[in-house]
Amino acid sequence: MISQILATIIFVAMFVMIVWEKIDRHITTTIAAVLMIVVVFLISMGSPQAVMEVLNLKAFFSPSFWYNTGAAETAAGINWETIVFITGMMVMVEGMGRAGFFRWLCLGIAKLVKYKTIPILITFLTMSAVLSMFIDSITVILFLAAVTAELAKILEFDPVPMIISEIFCANIGGAATMCGDPPNIIIGTSLGYTFADFLTNTGVVALICLVLVIIYFYFCFRKQLKKSEENRSEIKEYPQPAEAIIDKQRFIRSTAIFIVAIILLVTHAQTGLTVSTIGVIVALLTVITSSKSGMKYIGRHIDYKTLLFFIGLFIVVGGLEETKVLELIANFISDVSSGSSVIIVIIVIWISAIASAFVDNIPFSATMIPVITTIAATQDISLATLAWALSLGTDLGGNATPIGASANVMGISVASKNGHRITWGKYCKYCAPATIIVVAICTVYVILRYL
Repeated sequence: MISQILATIIFVAMFVMIVWEKIDRHITTTIAAVLMIVVVFLISMGSPQAVMEVLNLKAFFSPSFWYNTGAAETAAGINWETIVFITGMMVMVEGMGRAGFFRWLCLGIAKLVKYKTIPILITFLTMSAVLSMFIDSITVILFLAAVTAELAKILEFDPVPMIISEIFCANIGGAATMCGDPPNIIIGTSLGYTFADFLTNTGVVALICLVLVIIYFYFCFRKQLKKSEENRSEIKEYPQPAEAIIDKQRFIRSTAIFIVAIILLVTHAQTGLTVSTIGVIVALLTVITSSKSGMKYIGRHIDYKTLLFFIGLFIVVGGLEETKVLELIANFISDVSSGSSVIIVIIVIWISAIASAFVDNIPFSATMIPVITTIAATQDISLATLAWALSLGTDLGGNATPIGASANVMGISVASKNGHRITWGKYCKYCAPATIIVVAICTVYVILRYL
């Protein structure tokens, strides 16, 4: 009982500090992880074995960590498969960014639609979603928002509506696949679901939501964007896609590696390669094909703070699992729902969505995985159904506010750096209603398809 209370206090304090945002979140989770190990595991429980379970270093020596045709082995603590995969993708993406891939793609699409504002809106929203299916949505928004701001200066339009829309669509695209959003990576690696599993389940409703959201934002911003295009002064020279490519050979290599990554992800259920193996492969390919200066650039730009954040988070959530706190939460949800599968699904989706609108969806999803696992084991409901409900709720609910997902924070930051401030009021005015719409659609979808 004392261990449960201490673990809960540490977890709640960590969550509050993450929301408060006065201390870097990687520092917060690291301190919380150390407290969980020392205070809960060693002092209160007196269990070095619990420490070893949560650190989960044995995972690296398990054949299923690198090659597995069946379900993944579930274990409390650090999900090293997620850490290794994200690290590999970070290395690949930094290589692509250095090669000018993202800027070339954005400018190429703008040129294709003859620099017309409304077509740029529609194509950029589509591109935001599609890229976020394969690359972390944070990276997608970082480059897309920067190019949007650059085009806005040349084409004389306000980039804020377009950046807001791009953020929303990036999170929708991230919900469609296993590697698009960190919560999905955690869910997939923890429960043994593949890229194809997500694509054929969350991907279907994500596509429906994307179409409706593009129509929604079109009607929200069409008058403003058309007016800016009509008032545009004559432009002598437009930016050309070729300008983004500084080194053609580097560009070709990075594009080829990206294609390899997509092929490996789409086929990993058939090949048996785990996402951790795929992460290692794309990272090695990027390093091998990079120059010494390129390797230094990639090494400097990898987001080590995010990796440390994940590790600390997994340890704290592992503490809740080891002390059976998450089992108590699962039992509470089961009692409240009276065992009704429909009510359980509604609770999981909407609680996930509401929570993710105000707190980081990564720790929330990591916390909820053991909860839904326990519910599935004790109630007459499929674990897969709860997994898709959790994925959709956390991925799409974060769209409602500027702090709901990391992509939101990144997009607003890029806009601000370019002199365009996006206030809470302006963001929520358009995104909060859209979030309610897509979460409602997802709720109906999950109930009709799986229950």
